[in-house]
Amino acid sequence: MTLFRLDASILPATSASRSLGDLVESEWTAAHPDDVVVRRDLAAEPVSATVWQNAVTAGFVPEADRTEEQRAAQALARAFADELIDADALLFTVPLYNYGVSQHFKTWFDVAYTDPRIDPQGTALRGKPATLVTVLGGNYAPGTPKEGWDHSTAWLRRVLEDVWGLDLRVVQRPFTLVGVNPALDAFADVAADLRAAAEDAARVAGRELAESLQAV
Repeated sequence: MTLFRLDASILPATSASRSLGDLVESEWTAAHPDDVVVRRDLAAEPVSATVWQNAVTAGFVPEADRTEEQRAAQALARAFADELIDADALLFTVPLYNYGVSQHFKTWFDVAYTDPRIDPQGTALRGKPATLVTVLGGNYAPGTPKEGWDHSTAWLRRVLEDVWGLDLRVVQRPFTLVGVNPALDAFADVAADLRAAAEDAARVAGRELAESLQAV
């Protein structure tokens, strides 16, 4: 079996989302020690927005008339889709940046989404087990002063669950900037509890991801 893992954090050495992803992956590998983990690191290999533009415009041009850039963009879209389709399970670690979706993830998604197997009419990913790990520097939960400022998580769920039809588990950790931003020092105890809860949830999600395939 194969696990596909995608990481979008731009700070690999100190990434909270990658750390939680490691917990999910460790549970997967404990259950599938001899299986393959395919990785795509969007910080190490970012996707240019012009790739998406070329992949889209290629569809309006006869194949013989497409530019080299358009052909390359379509090939990359196929490669992205292949990684998703060929995997038995998926793991995405995607932080919130500036209250919105990671531009690295958004561009990757947009390019992959041009492949007809996983476009609006495509069904190749329906029902595939997946885990989304997302982290937030602040806390935007109901009742907080900035309630509703997380404009990423709902969109991620929409495209992964509703558009691609993945069987999705979500692990979220708020307040990752506590201990980094002195203005949040008063929330140290709350942040510690939220971190512990997220780590527990990541382990559970990893076990469930592994068990979902054992049950097939």
